[in-house]
Amino acid sequence: MTTLSESQDEHRHATRTDVAKLAGVSTAVVSYVVNNGPRPVAEATRERVVNAMNELGYRPNALARALKLRRAHAVGVVVPDVSNTFFGALARELSDQAFTAGYALMLGDANNDLERERAQIESLVSHQIDGLIITSLEPNSEADVRGTRTVYLDRRVQPGQTSIIVDDLGGAEKAVQHLVWHGRRRIAHIGGFATLPGADARLQGWMNACASAGLSTDGLLVRSDFTRAGGLNAGRELLARPDRPDAVFVASDVQALGLLAAAREAHVRVPEDLAVISFDGTDDAVFSDPPLTAIEQPIAALASAALAAVLTPEQPVQTRIPVTLVVRDSCGCPPMPHAD
Repeated sequence: MTTLSESQDEHRHATRTDVAKLAGVSTAVVSYVVNNGPRPVAEATRERVVNAMNELGYRPNALARALKLRRAHAVGVVVPDVSNTFFGALARELSDQAFTAGYALMLGDANNDLERERAQIESLVSHQIDGLIITSLEPNSEADVRGTRTVYLDRRVQPGQTSIIVDDLGGAEKAVQHLVWHGRRRIAHIGGFATLPGADARLQGWMNACASAGLSTDGLLVRSDFTRAGGLNAGRELLARPDRPDAVFVASDVQALGLLAAAREAHVRVPEDLAVISFDGTDDAVFSDPPLTAIEQPIAALASAALAAVLTPEQPVQTRIPVTLVVRDSCGCPPMPHAD
């Protein structure tokens, strides 16, 4: 019959003292093995300690180690909305690249709320992370990161903040220029609200390209959340107007999916009646119906630059990542061949 004391022993987590006793070494030697220093340990002794740790199922307390060493071998990332396909894909790419570099990724979702964004930042910083990557809802934000090396994936107002941005303005101009090349004259824009990353620059790019082509933008702008529902409502509003547009540049893929749904409701054919180009170039653009011509953000390059900025000292204060126009079916170009 198992006694209460024996039962407690079975469920008690092994300690550093247990490992030291089994391996026949001091607890200091166990600490040197776990932390890979600061003093060297003979290979035979190290092997004895590792075998004892495995036998006892000993797992060092990661947070305690981080507090002591001021490093957690982890990078934090805060995004506005992880349900947005772009931010989900970015988080996945950051996770893959961080893992390859020997770091874990800790994710914070702001859910499009600035107060929640601040709370997520505070929580991540408290875990003694090695670096922090933020896509903020507020260009003027100044988070208390307590000395944690931080990079922002958006435009910044505060001086000295390291930022990596994609060419939102240039990409928007390129999208509108392509629609003009197709002969479209009433080119609307479904944009994001001013607080959303990249929204203002994409709006400005649309206005610049329309002005250069001699096209009016009056009555052709609707702003919404970067969501499918936002795009649906904005699309309904645009397509219900008496002088509806013949093309739309959409600030995000997720909004464009909503616009396509609104077009189907209104029996508006894409691209015959309405040419559409979106911004992001995620899987949403690839698998939509029709597939979306899009300004593609290079997620792998963006993630690589962000990780380099937080893990490598003396990076430039601002880095701009170029974007690419990827032609599919929604703009009026001949349909692209589809993979089997």
